[in-house]
Amino acid sequence: MTLEELEGEYIIEGSNQDAATHTYKGKLTLKLDENNRIQAHWIINEEQEQFGEGFFKNNILVINFHYYGEDLLIYKGTVVYRCITKDILDGFWSEEYGNPLYLGEERCARITQEIHC
Repeated sequence: MTLEELEGEYIIEGSNQDAATHTYKGKLTLKLDENNRIQAHWIINEEQEQFGEGFFKNNILVINFHYYGEDLLIYKGTVVYRCITKDILDGFWSEEYGNPLYLGEERCARITQEIHC
């Protein structure tokens, strides 16, 4: 799998870093910048934006992310995705103020556009 094959939009489903396993859905967009670094943008539950930058090697994608909480503070974390195929990513994540006893989980499936004639 190549870095360029990761670019695109993905539907995501995940669970938060807590004992209650609160779930969420959203969209992830991956793009390459001029230095071939991954630029990530998440929309979680149609309301929260998160941003990240990462790198890719041996079918593993690592992204350091950040977002503004409801308290307007910046929260940071890291997500690690195993690239099952170019269309399916399986990951886990942790953020700095999350419960250290748990990891969040996230699964991503590429959004494909079909052309109908």
